[in-house]
Amino acid sequence: MSTTETEFDFQRSMKKVASYPFLHKYLPVDRYIIRPPASLVAKALFKTEVTPNQLTAASLIFALLAALAYSGARPLYFVLGGCLTLVSTIFDAADGMLARSKNMASRYGAYLDLFLDRIADFAVMMGATIGYFKYTRSYAFLIFGLVTIGLYFLQLALYYINLIYTRADKTGEGAEAKSLAVLYIFVVSILGRPDAILAAIFLMALSGTIIKIIRFLKKGRDPEAVRIR
Repeated sequence: MSTTETEFDFQRSMKKVASYPFLHKYLPVDRYIIRPPASLVAKALFKTEVTPNQLTAASLIFALLAALAYSGARPLYFVLGGCLTLVSTIFDAADGMLARSKNMASRYGAYLDLFLDRIADFAVMMGATIGYFKYTRSYAFLIFGLVTIGLYFLQLALYYINLIYTRADKTGEGAEAKSLAVLYIFVVSILGRPDAILAAIFLMALSGTIIKIIRFLKKGRDPEAVRIR
């Protein structure tokens, strides 16, 4: 879609609806930590030929660099991995802000963001797993990390299966929750504890998987549940 705006507008670039109202109100990490630098990126690129999809690709590149940093298996590399993960998230926020401010939002762009985000998730988690394993030589942690990655993608698969079943048209996780998670990743990486990343993801994925299974099974007993046509 062609652009109609001539100046970057921060308010126009922001999403109008919060996916997690509680986090949006009480833990506004996304609005006050991630969005300000993301808006600077979007504003700097507003009058250039750089597209929102190119920013999406840049976000993935930073995530892959973060994974490589984590795999360096030293505390300084863990810090670098956390910083690069934060930069990746800032660019991930900037792509949507640029798209909305330039009136370039598209269905393909939304799904490209979702598609590359999952690759980025996998890369960062695998990098943290390999890096901390090399640092500690703990095979128990290696197994734990791999199980955590598998469980994370299991709960994602259940989430999207549920969306297909209910015919809900959603394209990604809430920015509020993701920004809070990335801030946590950044902090524990600074502290040299990428294992804490996997521990938090394990608890989130395990509880999320259980909740999604229960909710899906309850839909089967609901007389108002969506039916196959």
